Amino acid sequence: MIDFRTEPAQYRHWKISFAGPVATLAMDVDENGGLMPGYELKLNSYDLGVDIELNDAVQRLRFEHPEVKSVVIISGKERVFCAGANIKMLGQSSHPFKVNFCKFTNETRNAIEDATSNSGQFYLTAIGGACAGGGYELALATDYIMMADDGSTSVSLPELPLLAVLPGTGGLTRLVDKRFVRRDRADFFCTTEEGMKGKRAVEWRLVDEVVPRTQLIAAASRRAGEFAARSNRPSDATGIALRPLSRSIDGDRSSYQHLSVELDRDRAVATITVNGPEQSAPASIEAVHEQGSDFWPLAIARELEDAILHLRTNEESVRTWIFRTRGEGQLVKSYDRLLLDNPENWLIREITLYLKRTLKRIDVSSRSIFTLIEPGSCFHGVLFELALAADRVYMLHGTSERDEALPARISLTAMNFGALPMCNGLSRLHGRFLGEPARVEKLRPRIGEEMDAKIAEQLGLVSFTPDEIDWDDEVRIAIEERAAFSSDALTGMEASLRFAGPETIESKIFARLSAWQNWIFQRPNAVGEKGALKLYGTGRRPEFDPRRV
Repeated sequence: MIDFRTEPAQYRHWKISFAGPVATLAMDVDENGGLMPGYELKLNSYDLGVDIELNDAVQRLRFEHPEVKSVVIISGKERVFCAGANIKMLGQSSHPFKVNFCKFTNETRNAIEDATSNSGQFYLTAIGGACAGGGYELALATDYIMMADDGSTSVSLPELPLLAVLPGTGGLTRLVDKRFVRRDRADFFCTTEEGMKGKRAVEWRLVDEVVPRTQLIAAASRRAGEFAARSNRPSDATGIALRPLSRSIDGDRSSYQHLSVELDRDRAVATITVNGPEQSAPASIEAVHEQGSDFWPLAIARELEDAILHLRTNEESVRTWIFRTRGEGQLVKSYDRLLLDNPENWLIREITLYLKRTLKRIDVSSRSIFTLIEPGSCFHGVLFELALAADRVYMLHGTSERDEALPARISLTAMNFGALPMCNGLSRLHGRFLGEPARVEKLRPRIGEEMDAKIAEQLGLVSFTPDEIDWDDEVRIAIEERAAFSSDALTGMEASLRFAGPETIESKIFARLSAWQNWIFQRPNAVGEKGALKLYGTGRRPEFDPRRV
């Protein structure tokens, strides 16, 4: 089982150092530290384990170090920055693992970009040595790239000519949509194994600046200091420790403090039950700091994220996720008010952004998602986002004999109107009513109102409202029907339907890359016995089917 929980004391591949408002993340990959046997992580190449550590480091820099305003990514090895994803690892991995690996790695790149855009923590890369494939994609996730001008240091995206696949974590999209590299130049660059170096790389917008090798680290530190001066992060605040997550696994049940996951392998279903807070939100920001990582919205974001990543990676055959909640809606809404009333506080901002990123992980997961709203549920405010993220929402009309609680209720808060956008930039409410934007505005006066199944259905906030007589059968049939469909076709359908409306760099990467890489990773030209990915490093040339499909 792959575990996404880690902390700096367990890192094998990254080193963090601090100099006032500037932190340095040094990539120094342990060749023998692969997540699986069968390959060595030479030349700072990486596997999922390397990126799990990077993801953790990015989160900790945001929460534990508010004083850090710039982060410089460098290599801890001489004459090489990063050779990208380890080819032998990819060659021996299953197809689902490869695709999930690319997805998680890109989500980590998105978190870096989110830190720069929304947290005032600016990332830049200092490249001294070969920087290829996923290594350059990591650099592309930062907003400033500095490179040694020494005649040998270069950047490249050689996946197409060498491996017959694509850069796996958004390199093509970031090249043209973020760095605005001209299309013809991008075409040449992506089909050239040796890449670009020196002033030509600057001219083509592949990097921002070149400096002599002997001045690289000093120049990067100076530039990081300049960016740090523009940041709105506090210089004198105290961070909070992200304490280790408590999780126990007993057979088909995983339990966290506020969340549980039950697996029904016969139906290929995971039921994720989120427990609302047991007490009202604290009265002050100081109390939030005192609670630290136990503060309910932060705790639930961390637990839900870990559950999502665990299910995506370790439970590939579980194809349908069902969300349930239990708790008191008024308590959930009190936390929403606290978050919404204090957007300028650095910690409140980070918690809200973390909730946003966690919900995005649900959106891009290739699983069918149903939400069941029943008596005793607390789908209010931020937890109602779990309903808005679902492919279908079932809400019980009335009560059932086994429930002593009052009929189910839902309610909206201001949190549902833009604080937690999807990767296309829209709130889930706006995405739901894309063709009727006026309906979203008509919902604003209902903020805080508790709505029963009849009203929720009339307002278009739920899909179906069976009564007690029909509830069990409708839910059962829907789940069984889902299990009978092609998982591949469902993945394509869901991804097409979930992201209506505008495109962003992020949505393009997930929509296009996920579809194309999913397909290309199965094609004989890449993974067949005579495919480029299989033969890489053997000295044998691949044989390609010349037909364009």
